[in-house]
Amino acid sequence: MPEIKSHKDLNAWKEAMSLVIVVYKLTKDFPIEERFGLTSQMRRASISIP
Repeated sequence: MPEIKSHKDLNAWKEAMSLVIVVYKLTKDFPIEERFGLTSQMRRASISIP
């Protein structure tokens, strides 16, 4: 098993960061009127996971 030197070495953190990227890509195409509503909420929720 590889040595874990920081939280960035954890598979859970790597998967969570992949989710953040997916959410940002998906919400990029949301309507402009959702920018400060649903888009912002989804992005904040996804970045809070890692």
